Amino acid sequence: MSSETGKYIMLAGGAIVVIGIIVYFFSDKLHWIGHLPGDIRIERENFRFCFPITTMIIASVLLSVIIAVVRKCL
Repeated sequence: MSSETGKYIMLAGGAIVVIGIIVYFFSDKLHWIGHLPGDIRIERENFRFCFPITTMIIASVLLSVIIAVVRKCL
């Protein structure tokens, strides 16, 4: 393993910690995640199905931008 791999592992761990802190302290403000227009939600008496397409697209775009910025800085 090289030192580059270590940097990426440390960045990933730091990102997970930051995301965990945000979810822990701001969970009441993040109730809209999974409930955006375009997200598929089917709820029946004994069945619940959720496929958050729009939420996943937004998360993917944000993650791509963050990764691009981090790669430029390193």
